[in-house]
Amino acid sequence: MTIERLHSGPRMSQAVIHNDLVYLAGQVGAPGEDAAAQTRAVLGKIDALLAEAGTDKSRILTATIWLADMSDFGAMNAVWDQWVGGADAPARATGEVKLATPDYRVEIIVTAALS
Repeated sequence: MTIERLHSGPRMSQAVIHNDLVYLAGQVGAPGEDAAAQTRAVLGKIDALLAEAGTDKSRILTATIWLADMSDFGAMNAVWDQWVGGADAPARATGEVKLATPDYRVEIIVTAALS
């Protein structure tokens, strides 16, 4: 049983691969941008990390989306819907939380299958 870590730092790894699953750390966009722009940036980071791990968004099993303010739900969801494409939609939860700084509007965490 091997564990592979991608982009490890002193506190965390951006991705951990274990037992044919990829666990991504919460991804955030550029501080200060609106929710739609942050969502686009986050989804781009997720695409890149999944590709590096050897998988893609069609293999996402679960997604947890944290919003600093639920009034951003519509803007985030519009970007998400274009990205996920419907047919491969994962199980998903969305909630409102206080994020690391007030400039972050969206954080997304996913788990995906490798094969």
